[in-house]
Amino acid sequence: MRYIIYGAGAVGGAIGGRLFQAGRDVVLIARGAHLEAIRANGLTLESPDGRDVLPIQAVSGPGELALGRDDVVVLAMKSQDTPGALAALEAAGGQDCALLIAQNGVDNERAALRRFARVYTTTVMLPATHLEPGVVQANSAPMTGILDIGRYPSGVDAVAEAISADLAAATFSSHPEPDVMAWKYQKLLLNLGNAVQAICGEERSAAIDDLQARAKAEAVACFRAAGIAFVGDEADARRRGTIITVRPIAGATRGGGSTWQSIQRGKAEIESDYLNGEVVYLGRMQGVPAPVNELLRATANRHAREGVAPGTVGAAELLARLA
Repeated sequence: MRYIIYGAGAVGGAIGGRLFQAGRDVVLIARGAHLEAIRANGLTLESPDGRDVLPIQAVSGPGELALGRDDVVVLAMKSQDTPGALAALEAAGGQDCALLIAQNGVDNERAALRRFARVYTTTVMLPATHLEPGVVQANSAPMTGILDIGRYPSGVDAVAEAISADLAAATFSSHPEPDVMAWKYQKLLLNLGNAVQAICGEERSAAIDDLQARAKAEAVACFRAAGIAFVGDEADARRRGTIITVRPIAGATRGGGSTWQSIQRGKAEIESDYLNGEVVYLGRMQGVPAPVNELLRATANRHAREGVAPGTVGAAELLARLA
């Protein structure tokens, strides 16, 4: 199989880089200065255990490739960029490819299945950072992360098993998982805090804990009202165990998560509509109030549009707005 990493940022670059190091056939799809840097110098993959420069082929879009049934297209861009990516992939003749959704949220799978028949998904437990063109940091070592694979909407087949085996050979813990969406809904509960971090920065406080707990409680109420299965905190903790070990890279500790990184790179569009916004959507469909998630969604989006730096507004101020 050939792995085409569509969106070679933090998560995509880490997956593509590790697969390449494990001897798999890999192509990266990137854009702008990141693409130029990879083409000129290779992908620099940094981890707590060292730094490697990888001569991986990089292109600007799927139209530059001859696509076929043996290709696995790994979607790793932010969710707001998924519709355009799927349209470009379809226009390039990618209908026979297998699509692996390596993204946060639960809407990308729906969007992919509208256009493509062979859709797979993974719960991304992969601390990674991308702030500099041409450079991706995999912040956990010796295991890079956890990527369990299932077919969407459910089940496991030979392709899922083969992808999982390749990832397991590339410093990931990966199991075939027939009920993968229950794990993705559990991961969504964690990702509700992305907006908190994007707004409040890396603050640690009782107000932060309260804000995140309220956002999670709203989501759980919405899931239960909609009859959506999720695995629960205990199962999630057992699966994570001690596999992910975040350590400093070149003496520097990791900054924030994916939404925080988008704002740090000056992005005006972020993924909050697909994280907190998913809870807001479910709440409106089920008649369950979700004011905390709506506040987080709207505030994070506004800060991204206006270029407001993380940490400008504290959690206590957000909580006061809810009163």
